[in-house]
Amino acid sequence: MKLHTTQVVIDANNTQKSLPLKLDIITKDLSLENSVAYCPLINAHDHLVGNWYPKAGKDHPYPNSHIWVEDMKVSESFLERNIYWFNDGSFDLLVPEAHTLARLGAYKSLFSGCSAVQDHGPNQPPRYYREMPINVIEAYRQCHSITLGNWWGGESPEKEMELSGGKMPFIIHLGEGTDDVTKQEFAELEKRGLLRENTLLIHGIAFTKEEIARIAEAKASVCWCQNSNDYLIGKTFDIDAALKLGVNVVIGTDSTMSGGINLIAELQEIHEKYPHIPQSQLFRMVTENSAKALYLPEDYGKLNPDRCRNLLVLDRIKEDPFANILELDALSIKLLIVEDIPRFGDREIFDYFPKTEHEYTFFEIAGREKFVIGDPLAINEEIDAALGYHKDFPFLPF
Repeated sequence: MKLHTTQVVIDANNTQKSLPLKLDIITKDLSLENSVAYCPLINAHDHLVGNWYPKAGKDHPYPNSHIWVEDMKVSESFLERNIYWFNDGSFDLLVPEAHTLARLGAYKSLFSGCSAVQDHGPNQPPRYYREMPINVIEAYRQCHSITLGNWWGGESPEKEMELSGGKMPFIIHLGEGTDDVTKQEFAELEKRGLLRENTLLIHGIAFTKEEIARIAEAKASVCWCQNSNDYLIGKTFDIDAALKLGVNVVIGTDSTMSGGINLIAELQEIHEKYPHIPQSQLFRMVTENSAKALYLPEDYGKLNPDRCRNLLVLDRIKEDPFANILELDALSIKLLIVEDIPRFGDREIFDYFPKTEHEYTFFEIAGREKFVIGDPLAINEEIDAALGYHKDFPFLPF
């Protein structure tokens, strides 16, 4: 069956009007007036269990993030989260409370139009990923950082890279600071043979222009978390040098204990501070570039009009479709489909899909009825019951 929208964004270089999209999962043709179709966005870096609020740490900016990790542990936000889930250091995220928190974090990305999010932490059993509302990327290897090693679980950096087989991303925090400790991390990464095409470096605040050039030469990727960098360190990655040198730059949110509210808030802040970066290029960073860095199928990075397995349809608020992305919020999402499963959208569209075994919840935003896969309202209520009062998470739209 066919879906008709006002405008279609194939990728950052190709937009079209009145192009019908083939959706195998709708039961009859569907026309959505005053709308724009995109491939969904990709959040390239988060810590799902860390999406508590507000931000943690009183002594920012810090010389490096490792100091913040210790300061975070005595913050009001972290201690409040401990009431619901106490991290015993095992990082077993299938513990019911931890898994519930992780799903809450995944909804943060879902409600900002994402098909996928990378949860940087120790690899978890398959069930952890199966029960998420969107694609929480399962095929990756990781290390926390060069300085702290894999203190939260996993093998040595070298073993983790070996286990990647060059066929999935190897993800590591690097250069998250301005002091001598973080300035030495890139050289140590190179010395250990860990700068490769499948390397995804998170943050990179301390990187010099020469180091950024070597990243470009290696065809590695860097994840830019501007809001988190600014809050924790007071400085961010040299994005202009990276773009000039052709580095594959992607964008992530980090958790709300250090970063912004969601991926759209991240893009809005970047656009405000770096208005010279074209909005189409920002869109590329959260679609094509991220799909490349995270080794995702091509239809995660660009829209396939002949077979839309992944689809985001938004209200058309701005004529420029890339400016329109910055207007995105949960209210403006008409439809989000991930891997042929409707995940979120307007209730009036729901009946166009066949009955499935998936469970959905219905709620209103500003009088507009929505459906969502799973039950994020129940997650919020469960946390409220544990705390004994209502906890507001600003990335939830209810």
